[in-house]
Amino acid sequence: MDGILLVDKPKGPTSFDIVHKVRKIIESAGLNNTGRKRFPVGHTGTLDPLASGLLVLVLGSYTKRAQEFSKLDKTYEVEMKLGQISSTGDEEGVKTAVSSKRPAASALKKAMELFEGEIEQTPPAYSAIKINGQRAYKLARQGKEVELKPRPVTINNITDMIYKYPEVTFTASVSSGTYIRSLVEDIGKILQTGAYMTELRRTEVGDYPVSSSLKLEEASAAAIEHSIIDM
Repeated sequence: MDGILLVDKPKGPTSFDIVHKVRKIIESAGLNNTGRKRFPVGHTGTLDPLASGLLVLVLGSYTKRAQEFSKLDKTYEVEMKLGQISSTGDEEGVKTAVSSKRPAASALKKAMELFEGEIEQTPPAYSAIKINGQRAYKLARQGKEVELKPRPVTINNITDMIYKYPEVTFTASVSSGTYIRSLVEDIGKILQTGAYMTELRRTEVGDYPVSSSLKLEEASAAAIEHSIIDM
């Protein structure tokens, strides 16, 4: 069982929860023919528990190729809310009101266009990036100061904007390493209203669409075997 497996992750579980579930299904069906105690399964790009959508898993010998797939561009459907900021950049955090200003749709579109192309982006404190061996989000939850340096990312395009104050939805095609929460917060700063992400769904990784993925609730040994892509 070597290859990649496209899974449609629901909101709630972590990416590692999905890895664990797929491994358990494979091992319980007696399909671990690797000679190892645990069947090798990994993911190629974390999706936060509050996010849903396409998670690309690597199985068997493909775990050695995880980085190859993690570097692919990604597309997201995003929902954000203006007027407030969140301590975590999303619905999970403590909200703070910033402004009741209602920007025009043209101003919102112009703000989004400023971020298209190659930009320098500072990752959110609540991220899985390691600082001196510890995950940033763990340090942030302990109340410790988290200082992350800006890094180059590329926003290929931002399309399909729908705006009904204070809610905004849009689709973003971005390079690997881009944080949508940071993009949303940066748009809020330009508008001087504040903003945080309320929903996130990953719809594409490279040329792989979420429409071709396996629903988690439908994951069985037979379904997994049938869905594996061996390149």
